[in-house]
Amino acid sequence: MNEQKYNAIIADDHAIVRAGLKDALEKPGLIEPDGIRVVAEAGDGLSAIAEVRRHRPALLLLDVSMPMAGGVEVLVEARRWSKDTRVVVLTGISAVGLVSDLVEAGVDGLFSKASDNTEFYEKLPGILRGQRHISEYFLQILQETPKPPVLTDRERQTLNMILAGRSNKEIAEGFGISIKTVDKHRTSLMQKLKVHSVPQLIARALKEGLIDPSREL
Repeated sequence: MNEQKYNAIIADDHAIVRAGLKDALEKPGLIEPDGIRVVAEAGDGLSAIAEVRRHRPALLLLDVSMPMAGGVEVLVEARRWSKDTRVVVLTGISAVGLVSDLVEAGVDGLFSKASDNTEFYEKLPGILRGQRHISEYFLQILQETPKPPVLTDRERQTLNMILAGRSNKEIAEGFGISIKTVDKHRTSLMQKLKVHSVPQLIARALKEGLIDPSREL
């Protein structure tokens, strides 16, 4: 009796990476006996979500640093539209905040682009059949690095507005709150992240994975 042939979507903003992954997935015998058919590719987060809605694939191979929608957001939306799709993240980012978010969001597989492909090829068949695998590289990061401070929704919104160059007055007008309240959120951010200036805030937020490094700052 023949085994099921799986299909996949590859989401990465680098065409050369998508091409390499496509060749690996579709090559008979490398991961699956008959290969894994790639039904669509996406170069940004919104396109990835749209392709998942359209094809409802067995597998979504996802980079987390893409334009228009971040990896965790794409993962959550993919699950919303296709609950049986196995989501596997391949990333070069190792910020503990991002890694924690992906694990807590229930990613099925998490692998580093900096690592050898052997682990990815060996574990993917099991992931397709319901297993879960977090690379030892990321498990060590989670064990050895303290978790970043927890920000409230308003603090995250304030952080994004600060990074966009908005003044306290502009932030207050955008949120419909007082300048004094904005200053309170800003002070809380600085204290939680242990920084004293906006450049330090940007650097710490990037390090902890609190913002997408692909965004224009």
